[in-house]
Amino acid sequence: MTGGTPSSVLAHGGGLDSMGCHHNRKLGGYHCHRGPLAGQSFGSKAEAQKALPGGSQTQTPSPAPRPPPLVGRASVIDGDTLEIHGQRIRLHGIDAPESAQICREGNGSNYRCGQRAALALSDKIGQRTVSCEQRDVDRYRRIVAVCRAGGEDLNGWLVSEGWAVAYRRYSTDYVSAENMARSANRGIWAGTFTPPDEWRRSGQAN
Repeated sequence: MTGGTPSSVLAHGGGLDSMGCHHNRKLGGYHCHRGPLAGQSFGSKAEAQKALPGGSQTQTPSPAPRPPPLVGRASVIDGDTLEIHGQRIRLHGIDAPESAQICREGNGSNYRCGQRAALALSDKIGQRTVSCEQRDVDRYRRIVAVCRAGGEDLNGWLVSEGWAVAYRRYSTDYVSAENMARSANRGIWAGTFTPPDEWRRSGQAN
């Protein structure tokens, strides 16, 4: 030491972190002795990280933006699948009876509930433009989305009308709508049916 004043940038004897810095317990703050920030002081380690070339090394990357909505005239493939501009879209959070699935009316007669669900969805959409907001892509490379017509959530509408159930395996978004449909005996809840996922596992879909 010369001149009677210690230098704040002298080599540090130990306790430096991977950035070449340390917290000053006596004076407060965060001081750097080595590396790209040598000789600089900061209020916190976070401030120092932001000053690094390229920004903070520990900053959480921003989530990728969702694709823009897929908008257009929709063809109904089945009770929970649409097609817009050649792209198949699986409706998020719901599961409708399969096209060949048979359910039972309250009076005991059988009917094609999967076909009925698809017709109900087709009638609901009519000639209106449908807008689908992507949530995921499934193993069949279908877009998984929430779709709307006239601002109304078609996924939720199908469940509330009893033509689909909440697909709890993937989402609980529509459980309350399912409960209302069940209480009101709407759609498939007016009689008896096998849940669509169980029906598929039974091999009857093949």
